[in-house]
Amino acid sequence: MPIQTKQLDDLAINTIRFLAVDGVQKANSGHPGMPMGCAPIAYLLYSKYMKHNPSNPKWLNRDRFVLSAGHGSMLLYSILHLCGYNVSLDDLKKFRQWKSITPGHPEYGLTPGVETTTGPLGQGISNAIGMAIAQAHLAAIFNKDDIKILDHFIYGICSDGDLMEGVSHETASIAGHLKLGKIIFFYDNNHISIDGPTSLTFSEDIPRRFEAYGWHVKHVKDVNDIDALESAVEEAQKTADKPSLIVTDTHIGYGSPHKQDTAGVHGSPLGEEEVKLTKRNLNWPEDKTFYVPDEVSEFFRSVKEEGAKKEEQWDKLFETYSKKYPDDAKLFIDLMNGKTGDEWKNKLPLFDDTSKEVATRTSSGKTINAIAPYLPGFFGGSADLHPSTDTFMDNYGSFSAEHYENRSVHYGVREHGMASILNGMAIYGGVIPFGATFLIFSDYLRPAIRLASISGVRPIYVFTHDSIGLGEDGPTHQPVEHLASLRAIPKLVVIRPADANESAYAWQAAIEHEGSPVALILTRQKLPVLDQKKYASAKNLLKGAYVLKDSGGTPDIILMASGSEVSITLAAGEKLNAEGIKARVISFPSWELFEMQPNEYKEKVFPSSVRARISVEAGVSQGWIKYVTADGVSISIEKYGASAPLKDVMNGYGFTAENVYKTAKEVLAKFKNEKVR
Repeated sequence: MPIQTKQLDDLAINTIRFLAVDGVQKANSGHPGMPMGCAPIAYLLYSKYMKHNPSNPKWLNRDRFVLSAGHGSMLLYSILHLCGYNVSLDDLKKFRQWKSITPGHPEYGLTPGVETTTGPLGQGISNAIGMAIAQAHLAAIFNKDDIKILDHFIYGICSDGDLMEGVSHETASIAGHLKLGKIIFFYDNNHISIDGPTSLTFSEDIPRRFEAYGWHVKHVKDVNDIDALESAVEEAQKTADKPSLIVTDTHIGYGSPHKQDTAGVHGSPLGEEEVKLTKRNLNWPEDKTFYVPDEVSEFFRSVKEEGAKKEEQWDKLFETYSKKYPDDAKLFIDLMNGKTGDEWKNKLPLFDDTSKEVATRTSSGKTINAIAPYLPGFFGGSADLHPSTDTFMDNYGSFSAEHYENRSVHYGVREHGMASILNGMAIYGGVIPFGATFLIFSDYLRPAIRLASISGVRPIYVFTHDSIGLGEDGPTHQPVEHLASLRAIPKLVVIRPADANESAYAWQAAIEHEGSPVALILTRQKLPVLDQKKYASAKNLLKGAYVLKDSGGTPDIILMASGSEVSITLAAGEKLNAEGIKARVISFPSWELFEMQPNEYKEKVFPSSVRARISVEAGVSQGWIKYVTADGVSISIEKYGASAPLKDVMNGYGFTAENVYKTAKEVLAKFKNEKVR
């Protein structure tokens, strides 16, 4: 490997700078200032400190790099190209263009070497903390005194915007509390935001703040001082019991004669004339774009070769591990590949005592504990609500700095942070991460849920206390619009089970689902356990919607409901049937799972010839028109809830079997009158 001299360092750093500048300029869109300022950090990490193999971006023991300041994406794309990842010069030239692999902000799963989707500030550093939690847990289980198969760092760059966002406060706090020493983040301290100087809004003492969180903090006064950067990284690597923040003073738009240290270089191209002046200022060929000097290419070829050697060394280490600890090696690979086996499905509990009512949060908790012994990757917790959400795994202890091997995580009252951490864990792999809170607080999780959907990863959200059925806590805690809001997120699978047995199968659906997040919506109040001998099997939940009770032949009316409203709808249907009206009752726990079914099945459940339809759900009706059609009616809530005992609230808002029955008769009468006319 060529010796890293000061001359080579400067040449490579400027190569990164001008690949970024040229990419933004060609696109006439983007953020050149951050890459120009932070190029030394990316260069140093990728060329000297990070274990990574560009030929295999998914090597399990690689160091991760997270660009939390995702607007500076050309910094990442440029260094990935130089290192030999499958990111070509043509890809750099297509920055921000249709169907390119170099979008405006990094996207997980699209660009080789991109570890997570970033852009919304605060998410990247929070994802990194999730990765570190997953690593700590898996390392505690699989590393041995003589062989450590997971032994890497998670590096990253965050901006002032990241550290202003509330989610970073939540996750930085828990990272310090958990003593996650594998995290090393650089803070791009350039004193500039979009509006101008950060002093307009930002005056706290960042080092003292992070020290208070329990982080190791180091200050590098000049990002171009490579020796100082190296010293800071090495000190951070040796600090095993604290995450590290390296506060690095940088100059946004470094080298630009007229725009350095100004807001004008944050989110706009330099302009052709300023590009020339900047290249002249940094002794770069003015007439060349996307230029990579031969010395730099040669150097990074050696970086790629060195990365391949490091993976080869790890492969040999893992081969030794496999011979000495074969069972652990097999389990480790299975977990990292997402293999769960089938035994756990045989352990799903059956609730057959129909004399007792059971809240779906309770049956969910029993399911979690029934399958946990057979799902070693099952790893989750709640935002300070274990007793209320029934999500504690009883025999697996609390995850803590002293017990990384334990499987129940306490997130504290940090809902947004929890969701962002779940994303990091889901991306890292090896665990099936879930997190719980009340449905009303899903608003706090929404930005991270959306990113999970964009990224195609599968954290599981457990949302309890799902409706006005919460009762006395009143409208501040009674979700009304939240089901519709979650269903509006593309790819998110929302499941609202009707009873204890459906909630058990809801967990099966969540664990088996791939490619997007899943939200389980559960009750606080107790619900009847539907007789599995009398009605259709709850296993049909896996299809999203199914005929729970039918009267034979083509129905006169279809009654559909989700969750706690299914039992009252069923009672209304039976009353209609007793009068000779053919009422079909459909349990409809998941729109998304239903839409995955063949058209033949959909038509079988919802015959298009049947126009008389009613949906029943304790929330806004938004979206139900697709299934009730323009001729049907939705029994819903189009206002906020009220503080009163459960039965009073449900009765007051019309969620009774009698009201469903009455509404059905009115709908049928309307169609009868149409026929008469």
